[in-house]
This record gives sequence, structure tokens and C-alpha cells, in this order.
Amino acid sequence: MNKRIVLWIVFLMSLLLLWERWQTFNGRPSMFFPNTAQVSRTDTPKTRTPNPVSGDATAQIAQNGLPANTAAEPAKGEIITVHTDLFKAEIDTVGGELIHLELLNQKEDLDTTFGSGWKALFLSPTKRSDAPNVVLFDRSDKRTYLAQSGLLDVSAGHLPLPNHRSVFAVQPGPRNLDASDQIQVVLEAEQNGVKLVKTYTFNKGSYSIGLTHQIVNGSAASVTPTVYMQLVRDGSKLDGESRFYSTFTGPAIYTEQEKFQTLTFDKIEKGSKIQVDKADNGWIAMIQHYFVSGIIPEANAQREMFTKKVDTNLYAVGSLVAMDTLAPGATQTLKAQIYSGPLVTSILEKVAPGFYLTKDYGWTSIVAKPVFWLMDAIHNLLGNWGWTIIVLTLVIKLAFFPLSAASFRSMGKMKLLTPKMTAIREQHKEDPQKMNQAMMELYRTEKVNPLGGCLPILIQTPVFMALYSVVLASVELRNAPWLGWIHDLSTPDPFLILPVLMAVSMFIQTKLNPAPADPVQAKMMLIMPLVFSVMFFFFPSGLVLYWVINNVLSIAQQWVITKNLAVAKPT
Repeated sequence: MNKRIVLWIVFLMSLLLLWERWQTFNGRPSMFFPNTAQVSRTDTPKTRTPNPVSGDATAQIAQNGLPANTAAEPAKGEIITVHTDLFKAEIDTVGGELIHLELLNQKEDLDTTFGSGWKALFLSPTKRSDAPNVVLFDRSDKRTYLAQSGLLDVSAGHLPLPNHRSVFAVQPGPRNLDASDQIQVVLEAEQNGVKLVKTYTFNKGSYSIGLTHQIVNGSAASVTPTVYMQLVRDGSKLDGESRFYSTFTGPAIYTEQEKFQTLTFDKIEKGSKIQVDKADNGWIAMIQHYFVSGIIPEANAQREMFTKKVDTNLYAVGSLVAMDTLAPGATQTLKAQIYSGPLVTSILEKVAPGFYLTKDYGWTSIVAKPVFWLMDAIHNLLGNWGWTIIVLTLVIKLAFFPLSAASFRSMGKMKLLTPKMTAIREQHKEDPQKMNQAMMELYRTEKVNPLGGCLPILIQTPVFMALYSVVLASVELRNAPWLGWIHDLSTPDPFLILPVLMAVSMFIQTKLNPAPADPVQAKMMLIMPLVFSVMFFFFPSGLVLYWVINNVLSIAQQWVITKNLAVAKPT
């Protein structure tokens, strides 16, 4: 077999293995080997109520944790259902847990696989308006994702206090946001003379939910409580996740001192954790593609923050806020908010300091943020995200026009020299040293830098990678149509039109570039557009649109420059 063919096979296999390692490094499931740490969603019991952190606050908590249920059977409570203009929420009176949160303005993707548009020719597809709503918090056979809170006693007695296993009594009140702009759900529980009043406040037009803990010491002795607030989530894969691009799912912690930190479920499984022992600011969150849930205690409250594995395929991120010692009859209140909704930059910036970082662009953040600002400004003018992507790509292409021109000019000169380079290779094919010397002499004579086309491309790469990250991370593209057959820029092209255009544009670019001297390499370069276009079958149509427009503009620029060079070349 030709040695070069073997080398190309090894190269392509290496790329595939590197991609596999990148996927698993970012907490994605392996393409080849099942992750034994993950279990099926159907293995998650409906009534699972994991124990909150039992060893990360103080030595007392580490030793004693939370008290176990004293009842022989799990307590049964009432499910309180709240309706607002943005939410359908469910709160269980057992523990006062937020067990279900449905986003009424965010729809799940109906068709997440390529080629689904062909089915529409023969089937009557479900209307977009009939698609199920996005559900974040959930306690079902399908998923466990909860917001829990309660009290721990860190004083000498370590008394059991109301926690997420206690049965709360709920005060009557409105549950639908109709006549008023606010709904409050007030729950009360008492244990060992200490009463906890937990209040959820829902406001019209807001993804933030107020969460207040009022602690009343009705006992005859002083008590030193700690309020714990945590998000508990299973590590199972989300529906519709692609194997061809990676997005982060997992916990995050932020403080002004330690800044933004994230951790994948796989790393928690292996024993890694984020621990913030002392801070008077910051928040905790669970992030997934396009959405985030976070708990933000009030400012200046001393807190500890943690990540933790709490059960099989179940993980927690939380805050422990130390309260003052309460004398008999004393009362103390802690305010916090729960944000649960889309990763919309303009909203996130108003939630809490640093909360906008949950919309994580990775290593491209320093460039991606101004790129998104520009993208948002263009959308405010055009009102369509598809045309916004096209105009944004054009603007960035114009900004880098001189660099691109230099790159294409260098490649154009190299292409014009191809006949002479081929002749030199034929003349000195038995003597590589003389061939290299002749090549260098040719470059000097023609004033051509063989690497001149690489440097401008390398300089532009971070910007275009940032644009890629912006398009991939922008929840604004969910359910956003462009034109004709593209009804959702966040899902694959249903008719594969954009991926085919992508393959055609890559092929044209290959023909415009200087052909490799080696015929095997030349054939491989012709095959590569087809190989890469298959990957784009599974990419969001917004991303493919960006690459198609970028390629078309590059082709136009490269063709004009190459043609001008050919005209200017003396005969």
C-alpha cells in the first residue's frame, strides 16, 4: 500500500481520537465506550430526596449531617402549583422543595435530527406552538433536578431543625398571576421549638424567584442555625444533545475573590470538587446548553459554597449561610433569589454580579463578548437572527479584508508558480537537497513567501472561533426562523441544503488554492470537503449558515485576487 495513504489514514484516525478525547474531557459521553458512571434516567426514583451537604460547612456538620427521617415511611405532602406569565412551578410541602419548573415561553425542539424535513413531505408534523415547554426543575422518572433548602444546627446540641425532609404547612393564597403582579407561597415547619418560614415570591415578567427564610427561635435555649440552599441534579445526558459539538452541563460557583469556576459531573464522580470556605458574596448555579438555574443569597451574608456527589448519578452545588446565634424568642431572616431561565445576556447582567458568566464562551470569551454585542446591535436593526448572522459575518470579513487579501494574494502567487515548482520537482526528484535549494531560489526570484498565506489566517482564527462560540451559545437562536425551510436556527437544517452548500463552497475553495504536488494529497484535499460536510449535517443551521456565508465571501475575495494576479502576470 502507498506509504502516503497509510500516513493519511493515521492522520485522520488521530483527528477522530483527539475529538473523542475532547468530548470526554468536556464531560460529554464517549462516542465508542459507554460511561459506566451514568445510569438511565428511568433509574431515578420519583421520590428521591438526597441528603444535603454533610461534610463541607463545619466539623460539626461533617460529623452529624442532617437528621434522618423518624417516620417509618416517607412523609406525604401536597403539591402546590403556581402559574405566572413565564412559569408553571410546583412546590412540594414535604421539604418545601421546588420540584418542577416549566418555562412557558421556551419550546423544546421537535426535530433535532438531520433529514427530518423530508418526513414533512409525507407526514403532518406537529406545529411548533404544540411543542412541549422546556422543563428545568423536575422530579420524575425522566429526571431529577431540584432546588432544596433548610436549616442545620451547628451549635453544641446539633438539634434536628426544619429541613428539606420536613413537612411544611402552606398558607392559603392565590396561585395564578392574574389580578396581581406578584404571588407568594408561604410554608411553615417547626422542629425542636425552631420554626422556619420559607417564602417563595413570583413576580410578573421575571425569571427570578424570591426565596426568604425566616427563622424564629421558640425554644427555651439559644440556637445557632445555618441555612443551606442547594441545586441537585442528575448527570444524565439531555435530550437532543449532539455528539458533534460540545456544550457544558454542570455546576458553577462564583465569588469576587475566586471568580467563575465550573466542574463537570464526570470530574465530581472522580472526586474533584469546588470549595469556597468563606465569602460574603457570590452564587451557585447549574448550567446547561441555553439555560441556567442559580441561587443567589443576599449580599454581605457570610457563606460557604460547595460541589458534591450525593448519590448514584446525582450531584449537588450549594451554599451554606451562617446565621447569628438566636436567643429564645429571637427572629432572623435571610433573603435570596433563584434565577431559572434562558441564558439571555441582557437579563443575566441584572441578576447578580458576574452572573452573565454563566453564558460561557470558553477560551474565546475575551473576543466573543464584543462579537455578541455587535450581533445583538445588528439584530435590533434587522429583527431576524438569520440575516443578523449574515450581516455580522460580512462586517467581520470586511474588518479583516486586508489580512485576507494578503493571504489570498500569497496563495494566488503560489498557484501561478505551480508549473515551475512541478518542473523543479521533476528535475531534482533524485536529489531533495538540490530541489529545496531550487525552490528557495524560485521563491526569492518571484518574491513569494510560501508561508505568507498562513499568518493572516492564524490572526483571524480567534475571531472566527469566537463567532462560532457566540452562535452556538446564543439562546436567542432557539426557535428563531430565518427564511423558507429554516424554522429554527438552533437545530440542524431539515433538508440538508446548507450542509450541501457548505460542501460545495469547500470544494470550490480547494480548487482555488494551490494544488499539492503529491497526487495522493491532492485527492485527499478533494475528499475533505465531503468528510467535513457530513459533520455539518448535525450542526445547528445557524452555525452552518455562518460557515457558508464566510466561505462564499472568501471565495469571492480569493477569486478576484487570483484573477487580478493572473492578468498582471507578464507573459
